[in-house]
Parts: sequence; structure tokens; C-alpha cells
Amino acid sequence: MASNDLLIQYLPILVFLVIAGAVSVAMILGSLLAGKQKPDAEKLSAYECGFDAFSDARNRFDVRFYLVTLLFIIFDLEIAFLFPWAITLGKIGLFGFWSMVVFLAVLTVGFIYEWKKGALEWE
Repeated sequence: MASNDLLIQYLPILVFLVIAGAVSVAMILGSLLAGKQKPDAEKLSAYECGFDAFSDARNRFDVRFYLVTLLFIIFDLEIAFLFPWAITLGKIGLFGFWSMVVFLAVLTVGFIYEWKKGALEWE
């Protein structure tokens, strides 16, 4: 009997998922039925930034593109860690403050290293 009580608590989540799935399927089917399906050469043509493609899409990217991307992800995650830290700063005390200062210092040293190595320079 106790397991039924536990499962009943998850019923609203199941109902939410079923309704969300039904609405999603209804929206997709509605757009397929209501939309005009008349593809022509202009609609099917590939474009880059508003003009026709001028080379093969399988060209290699410069490795600096990936370096900048990784740096963006690292500093984006840093910001994601700063929000919960700032909210709970009053509860975690000085240890939490100094641990975040060390975390930010390590990231700052890494950023300065990347800057000095020229990873952010774009030609």
C-alpha cells in the first residue's frame, strides 16, 4: 500500500508530460496541415548569411576558432558558478568566499596565459 502512495505523488508529473507531448504533437501536425508546402528552387537553395554559398561546407576551421570556443565555454561556466555562490554567500561564510577567490584566481591566471600566448588574436 505504501508503494501506491509513493507512485500517486508522481501522477501530476505524468499528467504534465502527457499533456506536453500531446500539445507538441498537435502543434507539429497543425503546422504541417496548415502550412503551404510548395517548395521551389529559391526555398531549397543553401545560403550563408543572406547570400549564396561560395565554397564547400566541409572546409576545415582554424584551430583558433576552437580555442576561442573553449574559452567561451569555460568562462560561461564560471559565470554559472558565480550565481549560486552569490546567493548563498551569507550561509557559507569565509571559507566559501575564499574558495571562490581561489577559483577565480586560477581562472584569471589561465585567461592571462591564453592572452599572452596569443590564443585570442584573430587575423
